[in-house]
Amino acid sequence: MAAIDLTHTLSPTMPVYPGSEPPVIRAAATVERDGFAETWFGMPTHTGTHIDAPAHMLAGAASLDQLGIDRFFGPARVVDASVLPGPEIGLGFLEARQADLEGAEFVLFHTGWSRKWGQEAYFTGFPVLAPEAARWLCGRGLKGLGFDASSIDPVAAGTYENHQICFQAGLILIENLTGLEPLIGRSFLFSCLPLKLERADGSPVRAIAIV
Repeated sequence: MAAIDLTHTLSPTMPVYPGSEPPVIRAAATVERDGFAETWFGMPTHTGTHIDAPAHMLAGAASLDQLGIDRFFGPARVVDASVLPGPEIGLGFLEARQADLEGAEFVLFHTGWSRKWGQEAYFTGFPVLAPEAARWLCGRGLKGLGFDASSIDPVAAGTYENHQICFQAGLILIENLTGLEPLIGRSFLFSCLPLKLERADGSPVRAIAIV
């Protein structure tokens, strides 16, 4: 058994979603000055590799701390969306891979965009689900969907249709994953445990694959 890290490192200079604030990370105490080291950090809940809860966009919907711990791990499969000629992941593309998704509780999408992490291009042009494809996935009894890009909707969309579809179905969304390519075609256990924040609309996670 081995664990594969699927998480971007948090740092003050890391990329953040357009319009969001970067993390503030500084030394609160040092060994030299205080005899121990301690770090202060503050950041939005949707920074880096993170989970979106249904409460992120639906009033009265579940926050992360209201979900059972079992909602954050389970068998998973990776869909290779990097082979698509355009920016839409259509229903037919997924239906052709239906057999590969049997038994999965998480479907993760490798778009190749994690290679653009740190570049301005990271936030534009990445493949996203067609709404009918999102609805099809939401009818499969999944716990969540994950992407190696910054969002499940285009950054410039403004309407967040795919977010709404998934949240109304009770799914969680994991965004800004990395390192998915070696998992294409393999079955594995996916884990994305969030911080247990009260009324959390989202949380950074340490996402891993156990193979």
